[in-house]
Amino acid sequence: MKIVIATDSFKGCLTSEEVESTLAQALSGEDTEVLTLPMSDGGEGMLEAFVSALHGSIVETEVHNPLMQRISAPYGIAPDGTAVIESARACGLTLMKEDERNPLVATTYGVGELIADALCRGCRTFIIGLGGSGTSDAGKGMLQALADRFTGSKSIDELPSSRMPACRFLLASDVRNPLYGENGAAFVFGPQKGATPQMVEQLDRQARLFARHSAAQLGRDASQVAGAGAAGGLGYAFIQYFRAEVKSGADLLLRLVRFDETISNADLIITGEGRADRQTLMGKLPERILRSAQKQHIPVWLVAGQTSDTESLLKAGFARADGITPAYMPIEEAMRPETARKNLQAWVSRIKHRLPALCRKPYQG
Repeated sequence: MKIVIATDSFKGCLTSEEVESTLAQALSGEDTEVLTLPMSDGGEGMLEAFVSALHGSIVETEVHNPLMQRISAPYGIAPDGTAVIESARACGLTLMKEDERNPLVATTYGVGELIADALCRGCRTFIIGLGGSGTSDAGKGMLQALADRFTGSKSIDELPSSRMPACRFLLASDVRNPLYGENGAAFVFGPQKGATPQMVEQLDRQARLFARHSAAQLGRDASQVAGAGAAGGLGYAFIQYFRAEVKSGADLLLRLVRFDETISNADLIITGEGRADRQTLMGKLPERILRSAQKQHIPVWLVAGQTSDTESLLKAGFARADGITPAYMPIEEAMRPETARKNLQAWVSRIKHRLPALCRKPYQG
């Protein structure tokens, strides 16, 4: 039988490739062909997944992190010159210690530096992953870095008419929030980035003022476009200043790897993520994989570090929805990579005897 493994990362624990490699080794057998497809919806692990899909390579350059400290950050370049940038590699929450997190200070400047480096290498099409940011500056830092590089006045107002080459930007993101307001970047995402209630109010005011200024300068207002609030408003800056297109990160990657064609003769698909619950069904990667598989009547198993709302997941069409973490295990222990690998291997041992009965079993959903 043929099994396709296409999982997201187990956030903060194992990358997509590590999850899939562990499952593939445990599932391999004389009568079993296992195909792994590293996945991402635009968040953690996006860079490696998209570069693999595009058969590109990864390069590194020096940029500034959210606290304006110099770091080395990677991005990808495909053979056709498309650049793949995972914003979190330059402005990610994990680049700061917990007591350093302050979205009033954290900047997206390093993202602009990544783009500038790619432009100098001839890239004109960009796929930007917006997940995992530790910033809420509405993308002003990113714009400032480009202004510093490409405008004589160093003003972001000059960017649309600057020497910066014309580019196409695709934003890989499943966030649909606007820039500001009660559903905007500051109110929804600010607290998890270290913002106090007072900071949230200030960040929202700053976003409103920036949007008002930008609309006056450019003659259009993208602040309420779905996805403008992604990555603390970084999505807004791309949409407003560069007319970027917002795409479902999961759908974009599935198209790049020709997922529908790849699974056409599969007997089973295994997908997963760190935590699966009813939010999984709101356009996240496992749900998009499920919908593709349903068209070809291929059963899909969902495996996660933890699961809840299992009844909803099964009702949606997953043939199985399993959590690998024992109920007695502390979350700190479960999050250790080696422990997670052992839990994945134990899960395969429990379900492996079910595989022969699945050979092209018709999907009943």
